[in-house]
Amino acid sequence: MDKMNNKKIRIIIAEDHSVVRRGIRDIISEIDEFTIVNEAKDGNELLEMIKTNEADMILLDIGMPGRSGWDVMMHIRMEKPLLKVLVLSVYPESEYALQFIKAGASGYVCKASASSDLVQALRVVASGKKYFGPALTEQLARQLTDGDEADQLPHEQLSPRELQILCLIASGKTVREIAEELFLSIPTVNTHRARILTKMNLKNSVQLAHYAFVHKLYV
Repeated sequence: MDKMNNKKIRIIIAEDHSVVRRGIRDIISEIDEFTIVNEAKDGNELLEMIKTNEADMILLDIGMPGRSGWDVMMHIRMEKPLLKVLVLSVYPESEYALQFIKAGASGYVCKASASSDLVQALRVVASGKKYFGPALTEQLARQLTDGDEADQLPHEQLSPRELQILCLIASGKTVREIAEELFLSIPTVNTHRARILTKMNLKNSVQLAHYAFVHKLYV
């Protein structure tokens, strides 16, 4: 494996539970080619951290308090497009993995299998490849075989930016607040909102918020 010119691969752990962070530290401490350079307890702290910390990879929990996992993912892609992101989540691959991969993540590991899968996932992502667990591999194969979007949920047809804006609307933010946060114009946000409603066959932001709650898009 390419070890980035024999230097240790620098990781930031973004996880709000101290016990889980300790477990991750224990796993990573046994791998010679990796080192932990910082730890974040929520999305806002992580986004501030990546501005000043030199890191090669983020190990990202998508269920932290504050910003949604989708929002954090999109901000990382905009601010540090070359930074590798390995998602670590309590949610099974079948629910969110594909959308995070589409949004730019390099891999997705369920916490339930982290003790057995995390080391392999870290090494695969560090080598520049994407890590696909068994469930995601099956899901991708099924989509390629089917060749259509008939079995997709409405939000799975959204672009990463549209999904980010859906989650921000669902969190109660106004169009103006979303525009300011994402450095977009208000008309641009309104255009995205209109496309989201059309693609998902919904009528208004209330229905969007309800859909997001039902499908746990607040992670």
